Amino acid sequence: MSTDTPPSDPDWDRFAGEIDRDAAARAAVYDLLARAMDEPSAELAEAMAAGEFEAELRALVEQTSLDVAVPTIATEDDHETLCARFNDLFRLGHAQYTDRTDGSLDASGPPVPLYESSYRDQVSWNDVNLDLARAYDYFGVEVDQTNRQHHDHARLELQFASYLCRREAAVDASAANARLDFHDRHLGVLASGMNAAIADEPGTDVYGPLLAFFEAFVDADVEDIDRRDEP
Repeated sequence: MSTDTPPSDPDWDRFAGEIDRDAAARAAVYDLLARAMDEPSAELAEAMAAGEFEAELRALVEQTSLDVAVPTIATEDDHETLCARFNDLFRLGHAQYTDRTDGSLDASGPPVPLYESSYRDQVSWNDVNLDLARAYDYFGVEVDQTNRQHHDHARLELQFASYLCRREAAVDASAANARLDFHDRHLGVLASGMNAAIADEPGTDVYGPLLAFFEAFVDADVEDIDRRDEP
């Protein structure tokens, strides 16, 4: 996703007195989660194994006013093993031959899909993605066409949540209400769906606590924005 906003981790000190640091820290949390929703790079795998990813996440959450706990997010997997685990959970489906005499194949998608529409039984794929496309377009952001992901991919939704936080931090405080609507219509559904799906899976390693935190952080963000509007 590309925008005309500053990078996700700018030198906030340049804006001393102008930046809402709470909102800026939330933006960085959503960016970290977005990084984790793609096949892990060697750098990310190393950071997770060394505890650096968890430490950065914890430091950012402490800069917010949100009451949300950061779980232990660490792994002993090397890069290759972590990539295999990611693919098993989020990308690769299950397939087995039910009748090898005629080649009958029973196939299913990944146990924890990365797409919001997978968790929306009552809403069509087209409606979900069209609504997201309109939201992205309204705020002047667009999906990076070189990545070829649908609009409801977890990484893109998290990047958009980060963008709305950055907008609140530096440009427009009312962007918090837009984020509340986005959480209600999209990101909250995705977070709860992914966390519920992974709860039934064995061998989730770092991704189990990561998705539990994802849902808890979105819930805490929603509760905080709701509380601001209370009389």
